[in-house]
Amino acid sequence: MMYTLIATCKLNDVDPLVWLTDVLTRIADISQNRLHELLPWTWKHLREKIDTAQAA
Repeated sequence: MMYTLIATCKLNDVDPLVWLTDVLTRIADISQNRLHELLPWTWKHLREKIDTAQAA
């Protein structure tokens, strides 16, 4: 299972260590209807939005 998660991160150009650290930190406090935000492809998109907003 871990290999699949790491490979999915790599396929989506996401650093697996950064993603996993963030997911493990947030997963206990996130509601079930927002779990899709932790998927690597969605997570990357949301992080890019946050980074862009912080840069402005």
